[in-house]
Amino acid sequence: MSPTELIRWQWKDYSLFHASKLNLLIHIVAVPVFLVANVSLVLALLQGNVWRVVGSLIEMLIAFGVQAIGHGKESNPSIPFSSSTNAFGRIFIEQWINFPRFVLSGAWYRALMG
Repeated sequence: MSPTELIRWQWKDYSLFHASKLNLLIHIVAVPVFLVANVSLVLALLQGNVWRVVGSLIEMLIAFGVQAIGHGKESNPSIPFSSSTNAFGRIFIEQWINFPRFVLSGAWYRALMG
């Protein structure tokens, strides 16, 4: 599946897998943490700062792990990853594209209030 197809596929049923109030609240905090850790990782790699690389990776893992706990609270569980490539693509597309889109479109707020 191309990145564009993956974005569309994930977005199609996004609200179905993001309906739990707890999951929504977790995501609104954890996604920005994940994104900042991504940027920090790139900067640390460019600077050759090994400790910052490790710290950024740990932050990313914690932010993703907390989101996984939130997804566990959903009545519609996430579709399992089919491969490591699928996992990587889905994780980064959700964090960088579809969750911000969910928030900016007002769908996150509607789901939280619904």
